[in-house]
Amino acid sequence: MKLDRISERIWVYPFEEERDRPNLSYIKGDSWSLAVDAGHSDAHTREFYSALEKAGLPLPKLTVLTHWHWDHTFGMHAVHGLTLANERTNRYLLDFKTRLEKEGAGFFLAMHESIRREYADSKPVVVVPADLVFRGEMALDAGNCPIRIFQAEAPHTDDSTLVWLPEERFLIMGDCTGGTFPDWEFDQSLGDKLAATIQELNPITCLPGHWTPLSQEIIVKELLEGEG
Repeated sequence: MKLDRISERIWVYPFEEERDRPNLSYIKGDSWSLAVDAGHSDAHTREFYSALEKAGLPLPKLTVLTHWHWDHTFGMHAVHGLTLANERTNRYLLDFKTRLEKEGAGFFLAMHESIRREYADSKPVVVVPADLVFRGEMALDAGNCPIRIFQAEAPHTDDSTLVWLPEERFLIMGDCTGGTFPDWEFDQSLGDKLAATIQELNPITCLPGHWTPLSQEIIVKELLEGEG
């Protein structure tokens, strides 16, 4: 799959529906680079890195997680550099790791066909916690490239992290606009709160976890209408 260039500093390795692989984002500062989300498995992560290398881009020194769900995090053991998660995301990862150790991977593989496709041929399921944990928000600068990472109330999970590039006016959202897995129920009060958060930032472009970049207007309209 081809790496998509969004701007001078941002690239995206696109989502794939068959294996429910999300967008993996890459941000290049003058000093170091950062990725957003770690991939569904080590194979997904390796494909992302291969695309970066073909584009002549250095591997990320830090990977930020948008939330704990497997398609965004179970490639963490193959990540180059360090990983960063909010404390709630990290706690969920540790809980899932403990459950896998106690029960084996059968319950996980039974959850959805896309998971079975990702982990075909008895590929091992490996879950690790983040190297670094934050609470609330963090400010980073990758070299003339300020990045704000912060927790936000959102309908998809209670551990959502947004990644905001103010100079690019680009917001990386993960799956925060969606309903909850597996029934996809949508809490409108949380949708309204997320819409207000996005409007306050006033991004030009928003990147959902499993779709192409969208305008702020489209994202906010869908949230307010309960169609996130």
